[in-house]
Amino acid sequence: MVNWADAGACKRCGAALAGGASPERERSSERAGGSGEEVEDSPKGGGLLRRAAVVFALVAVFMVAAYASLILTSEPASAEQRQLVERAIAVLEAKGLGDRTFALRHLASYRVTDNWWNRWIGHHEAYAATNFPFEVVTLYPDFFTQPTDDTERAVVLLHESYHLGGSGEEAAFTGVWRDKRRLGWTKEAYGHTRVWQNVREFTAQNAPALFRCGDDGKQDCLE
Repeated sequence: MVNWADAGACKRCGAALAGGASPERERSSERAGGSGEEVEDSPKGGGLLRRAAVVFALVAVFMVAAYASLILTSEPASAEQRQLVERAIAVLEAKGLGDRTFALRHLASYRVTDNWWNRWIGHHEAYAATNFPFEVVTLYPDFFTQPTDDTERAVVLLHESYHLGGSGEEAAFTGVWRDKRRLGWTKEAYGHTRVWQNVREFTAQNAPALFRCGDDGKQDCLE
């Protein structure tokens, strides 16, 4: 007489059945090499790690593809233009702002035409633009023609160094305005230049707390 595997007694005679094993126990025993001992299921951690690895790989592929698209849709700076960039970075280092230059010198990829991302989002008048977290810095024609010297180009790159680190406009304008005297970029020496006037105007818009001093509450608090 064949009984069900999980039956407690024989269906025909009523005798107790002993030693029966459920299909699940038999399969567990087989996985254990026939030892007869039940083996616990594998922990779920392995599956989670595999899924995390797949997600990480997909994100990495996306990032590489996005970076490549930014590079392929823009033109690199020429050797002469890179020399101007290097001179401006050297000014920052000479003035004790070397902590802001690592990304500028070692991570940034300098382009001189807009990539597809910049063309898509558009931009106002600018000397440069940064695509974070891809560390792509686009230098517009005014970066090379409007600054009066390497110090003013250093001011522009100092601003972009904040964006390379993921900071927004308020932090970038505030940081530059606080360090302007350290750079030797003062109102007395540069107040007549277009770069000074542009940066002051945009700093007042993006970091208005820096211009609430004086009797009328509209003066530069750092002067």
